[in-house]
Amino acid sequence: MCLIMKIDIDKNLGIAIHDVARLLRLSFDRQSQGIGLTRAQWSVLVHLLRNDGVQQKTLAQLMEITPITLARHLDRLEVEAWIERRDDPDDRRAKRVFLNPKGKAVMASLGQLGQKIRRHAMEGVSPEQEELFMDVLLRIRTNLCDTDRQCETLATHQLLDN
Repeated sequence: MCLIMKIDIDKNLGIAIHDVARLLRLSFDRQSQGIGLTRAQWSVLVHLLRNDGVQQKTLAQLMEITPITLARHLDRLEVEAWIERRDDPDDRRAKRVFLNPKGKAVMASLGQLGQKIRRHAMEGVSPEQEELFMDVLLRIRTNLCDTDRQCETLATHQLLDN
């Protein structure tokens, strides 16, 4: 018998995490349609919430996208006054990216929506189970990060829906 046939797909950690993440994104997308942001733009704002004032090239690295792709997102976000780019005082070739008040306000609204979705996702889960689940999930993240700087940045900042 093939090894793959012996694996219970529903209990595969990677598949379960992927499925839950996809379902959370879909739920969030459906409920946030009226805000006027794409998921990619929302992702930029989330990263800025964690790292406001970061250099544009560092933001691209944190997001694991190319600098030109990020620049396109930033162009649109800047036109709509969600963010602003400023010269880096320490490096005249670099730009730093900041959330504008409009961006901060929408992140607060998205945070409330995230809480609503989290409550729905955790229906039937006791507070103790939820705390244990989060502890285990964060431990897994820490284990996989090892000494990677990007992971350290993620691990030291609160997520939007915590």
